[in-house]
Amino acid sequence: MGSTQPWGDRFKRFFLNNRFVVFLLVLLLVGLNILVFAKIPFVFKPLTVLLKTVLLPILLTGAIYYLLNPLVDWLETKRIRRVYTITGLYLFIAGILTVLIMTVIPLVQEQITSLIENLPRYTAEVQRQFESMIGSNFFHQVQESTGFNLDDVSSSLSEQGSALLNNAWSGIGGFLGAVKNVVLAIVTVPFILFYLLKDGQKLPKFILRYVPVRFREQTHHVMTEMNGQISSYIRGQIIVSFCIGALMYVGFLIIGLDYSLTLAIIASFTSIVPYLGPAIAITPAIIVAIVTSPIMLLKLIVVWTVVQLIEGKFISPQIMGKTLRVHPITIIFVILTAGNLFGVLGVILAVPGYAVLKVIFTHLFQWFEQRSHLYEEPEPDAPAPAQVTLSEIADDSQQP
Repeated sequence: MGSTQPWGDRFKRFFLNNRFVVFLLVLLLVGLNILVFAKIPFVFKPLTVLLKTVLLPILLTGAIYYLLNPLVDWLETKRIRRVYTITGLYLFIAGILTVLIMTVIPLVQEQITSLIENLPRYTAEVQRQFESMIGSNFFHQVQESTGFNLDDVSSSLSEQGSALLNNAWSGIGGFLGAVKNVVLAIVTVPFILFYLLKDGQKLPKFILRYVPVRFREQTHHVMTEMNGQISSYIRGQIIVSFCIGALMYVGFLIIGLDYSLTLAIIASFTSIVPYLGPAIAITPAIIVAIVTSPIMLLKLIVVWTVVQLIEGKFISPQIMGKTLRVHPITIIFVILTAGNLFGVLGVILAVPGYAVLKVIFTHLFQWFEQRSHLYEEPEPDAPAPAQVTLSEIADDSQQP
């Protein structure tokens, strides 16, 4: 005898209460939205232009804001007005920049000029070492076993070099545009930063005014968590990068490596990228050390190992802690993917962007979990729901 339950109840229980079916429906709606927006890209062109214009000033301002805002907040608790604190910080930063321009910049410029002047000698030395390696029996054996042909590599490099030179003139306009954007960003950052430090605390309240009342509490919680993730990461990563640059500079001075200040600055900037940054930072230093002497290369390896141990065991755990709670493998994959999609900017913004998206999607999933009741465990004493199969639905649909 067939079941007496209405067909509509069976359909609802089988389809709408099925997690996989609900997931497919949500995925279908997301795909339809993406398809519609892909067909009308011209609608978003003004937004794209606006984003490209303000992105760099916002990024620079945000990084400096998260560095200075804790100090401004702390001094405000000491009953010092924010305007006075910001003015004092501006004067202090102006003094630091003046000292750097008068002392550090000339030294870096001198080292870069010397490096450019010695580049032919370095090239000749690398070529000599490469030719001596080619003449060895081991290299001949490797060449025969792998089918490696030096002439083919040389011709390929020549063709790529010619293509690069031919395309260089076409890229001058883009380069000048990038320089213009950087200059405009540097000019506008102090003004944006001043008002952000002065009135930044009012920004969350202003945003929440446009959020429906029933969602304001949850939205405020999401914004607070996102702000904590970003601020902790930016402050920690900048401080860690500065420490790595300082340690590298001291180590390079001890071993007597040429262009120590320039190489330390490169190491400091590239260390902003987690995990992959140190490998990129050591590459120019290795080239200089190889050209100098094999002993210098060994000294460089020792310095780099010691700095990485100090950074990994003492500096990062104390400064960064466990703020992101993201596995290192995940971070590496995120950086590689963002780099392929968005270039250098994607590499820099990969980790904080992932942290923001993680917070947003975590809260969205929690909201969906609470509203759908699909992930609630049944009570121990509650009777198990009746199982409905496709055959029962088909039989019931055939009944008059």
